[in-house]
Amino acid sequence: MSAFVLAGVLAGLVSILDPIPYIRDVRRGLTRPHRGTWLIWSFLGVTAFWANLADGAAWSLAMIGVQALTMSAVFALSLRYGVGGVSRFELALIALAGLGVVGWALSSQAVIATVFVVVADLIGVAMMLPKTWRDPGSETLSTFVLASLAGVLSAFAVGALHPGLLLYPIYFACANGVVAGLIVVRRRERRRPAGWRAVGLLDEESG
Repeated sequence: MSAFVLAGVLAGLVSILDPIPYIRDVRRGLTRPHRGTWLIWSFLGVTAFWANLADGAAWSLAMIGVQALTMSAVFALSLRYGVGGVSRFELALIALAGLGVVGWALSSQAVIATVFVVVADLIGVAMMLPKTWRDPGSETLSTFVLASLAGVLSAFAVGALHPGLLLYPIYFACANGVVAGLIVVRRRERRRPAGWRAVGLLDEESG
C-alpha cells in the first residue's frame, strides 16, 4: 500500500470518527447545530463528491464521500435539535449557496465546479460563525479538529499538484481549522472573567 493510498484510507477513517462526538453531543442537548449551515454542507458534500469523481479522484474520495453521508445525518438531527436557518437573511444565504450548486451543474470543468462548491460552503461556515462566537459551547471542538485532519490527509492522498483535486480538501482542512480555533479562543475568553473574580475573592479574604 502506497503512502497516498494509506493517507486516503486514514482520511476516510477519520471522517467516520469525527461526526461521532458531534452526533452524541447533539442528542445529549450539548451541541446545537445550525440548520442552515448543515443543510448547505450536506448538499454540497454530495456535490463535491460528484465533482471530484468526475475529475478523476480515487482514494482522496474516501474523505469526501464519508463526509457527505455524515453531514446529511447531522442535518437530519438539526431539524429537531438545531437552531436557526429560518430567518429571511439566513434563507437568502441558503438561496445564494444554491446558486453555487447551479454553477456546479452548469460548469463543464470540474475545477470550476469545485470553486462554486467552496464558495457555497463558505456561506455555510459564515452562517454558523455568529452562533459559535456567542456560544462556543454549542459546538463540539473535537469534530472540527478531526475534520481538519481529514482534509490534510485527503489532500496528501491526491498524490500530485492537481488544483482541481487539491482545492476542496485543502479548503476543508482550513475551514474546519478556523472554526476549531474560534471555539478554543472563545472558550478561553469566556473562562477568564470567572478566573479573575476568583482571584479577587481570594485577595479580599486574605485582606
